[in-house]
Amino acid sequence: MSDVVDTVDTYLAMWNETDPGRRAGHIERAWAADGQYLDPQLEAEGHAALSEMVDAVQSRFPGYRFRRTSGVDAHHDRVRFAWELAAPDQTVAVAGIDVGVVGGDGRLRSITGFFGEPPENGAA
Repeated sequence: MSDVVDTVDTYLAMWNETDPGRRAGHIERAWAADGQYLDPQLEAEGHAALSEMVDAVQSRFPGYRFRRTSGVDAHHDRVRFAWELAAPDQTVAVAGIDVGVVGGDGRLRSITGFFGEPPENGAA
């Protein structure tokens, strides 16, 4: 389990890293070459696109940081965890969960992000 936790923590470090060279190292360690990210607002495939996506988020939320707010739940090749994006004053801008697929090499094949709490039963 610790390998998956390390992968998730490296993935979150990617979001927080402002130096492109160090971010590339996080991406290389956490993501398969053709890894895919998808959430309600963003999508990216491959290392270069992932880095560009992080640049765009950092431009929109300067000084904000992602942090994991749950343990890492994993089985088979799947992983899920909760996170939040906090302002420099620690005010939470958005929270959510990510669900991922981990390849045999321990790197992420995909992440799908969800914002907020799941809808109430019966809500569409």
